[in-house]
Amino acid sequence: MQQCVLIYDDDIEILKVCRVILELQNYQVETLSNCNSVIEDISMIKPDIILMDLWIPEAGGENAIKTIHENSSTKHIPVILFSANDQIEIISKRVNATGFLKKPFDILALREIIKNSLP
Repeated sequence: MQQCVLIYDDDIEILKVCRVILELQNYQVETLSNCNSVIEDISMIKPDIILMDLWIPEAGGENAIKTIHENSSTKHIPVILFSANDQIEIISKRVNATGFLKKPFDILALREIIKNSLP
């Protein structure tokens, strides 16, 4: 059974690139450009892992991760924060993300952080 990666990013090109990279690794990939309904999205998609952009419009990645961690049905799902923000490591620790990936990212780094963060 394929593992599912849910990617939140408002940059359509990033979503396309991530989809291609991860589908080549035999992951099911779902993408969304906002995280306003993050709990409902997760409930419908049932991802094994989430890749969350920090600067996604409206709710924002930090708030979305907090919401995921506060919900008993979603708190077990690994969440990787990714951004070009220089403070990504500090923010990742502050929101208790599973890990972080700094943009621009290397293809191998993306594949490795997903693989190593899955249960």
